[in-house]
Amino acid sequence: MDKVKIPVGRSSFADIRNNGYYFVDKSGLIEELLKTDATQATLITRQRRFGKMLGISMLSEFFDIRKDSSKLFKGLSISYNIELCRQWMNQYPVLFLSFKGVDGP
Repeated sequence: MDKVKIPVGRSSFADIRNNGYYFVDKSGLIEELLKTDATQATLITRQRRFGKMLGISMLSEFFDIRKDSSKLFKGLSISYNIELCRQWMNQYPVLFLSFKGVDGP
C-alpha cells in the first residue's frame, strides 16, 4: 500500500496537485461562487488552519489568464462542468496578494 502524502504546511494548490499530495476536492466552491451574478464581493472566513489560503490559491489557478490550469483540475468535480470551465478557466487577470509571512505587533 502506498503511503499517503499529507501536505502539512503547504498552501499552494499547484504544489499539492503537481506533487501528488492528499487533497480533498473543494473545487465545487468555484461553481458555487459563479452561480449568481448578483454577488459583488465574496468574503471567505474560516478559523485558522482551515484552508483559506489553499482555497484562494485554487481560485487563483482557476482564473489566471497567464496559466493553463486544465491539468491541475483534471479529475476534480469542477472539470466535469465543461461549459463553466470553457467560459471561466484561465480567462481573467488575477492579482494574488498574501500577507501570510507578514509579522508585526
